[in-house]
Amino acid sequence: MKCTVHWMPGTGMGFVAETGSGHLLTMDGAPDGGGRDLAPRPMETVLAGTGGCTAYDVVLILQRGRHDVRGCEVRLDAERAGEDPKVFTRIRMHFVVAGRALAAAAVERAIALSHEKYCSASIMLGKTATIETSFEIVEV
Repeated sequence: MKCTVHWMPGTGMGFVAETGSGHLLTMDGAPDGGGRDLAPRPMETVLAGTGGCTAYDVVLILQRGRHDVRGCEVRLDAERAGEDPKVFTRIRMHFVVAGRALAAAAVERAIALSHEKYCSASIMLGKTATIETSFEIVEV
């Protein structure tokens, strides 16, 4: 996996990342750090990527188990250390999984498998952060 991050000097603290798959991701800093608040902060993209990683796993695990999953949302709330390096110290993830006749045990298992075995991002962040998960099921 490769990624190239380019600083855009005219923006203050704006950056564009070009991923190995050819996609672009824009990031910016807060005004008090020289940014213009035009895009997510780099650490916000880390948190968003972690949510995407685990949601991907949960949906795939449920689909492979032939469960009728129709939607998956992950609401993340993170806390960071007060001093540098300001690593994540606590991350709460609340999954809202929609489908037809989804068993709570299947959803709980999919989330656990993601966090214990498959989601590289949450497993990495789990080295510095306590990760808490919860879920609800919405019948559609």
